[in-house]
Amino acid sequence: MYQWIRICSAVLLFGASLAHAATEVTLYKSPTCGCCEKYVDYLRENGFAVKAINENDMDAVKKRYGVSHVASCHTALVGGYVVEGHVPVAAIRKLMKEKPAIIGISAPGMPQNSPGMGEMKKGTLTIYAVPKRGREPEVFSVE
Repeated sequence: MYQWIRICSAVLLFGASLAHAATEVTLYKSPTCGCCEKYVDYLRENGFAVKAINENDMDAVKKRYGVSHVASCHTALVGGYVVEGHVPVAAIRKLMKEKPAIIGISAPGMPQNSPGMGEMKKGTLTIYAVPKRGREPEVFSVE
């Protein structure tokens, strides 16, 4: 009986640790990009485990992942999706929860009201879904 309790306890603890594991992010950025570093900090502060990779040819990264047409300064890979630019964590979490059939999401350009770029103003930042080939980006969320 005691052995059974120990086994059950171990299983519960293991399951709980998996539930709280940080979401892994691989983020490609230019070595000289200051706002990219701020975005990495923002993701880490919000519980993401970020591996930042300095990349001299960001155009090649964007082409490889199919986001050249919605480009920003950095490109991240999260849970099989591409997250392009200064996307708020709320949109990333929505992406991970809903798991739509898209390449990823993007905050194109360098919007001043986005994480890592300045003070966020709720309801002013449009995040686009990057569809698979042959379709135009559509609104994914407004943060």
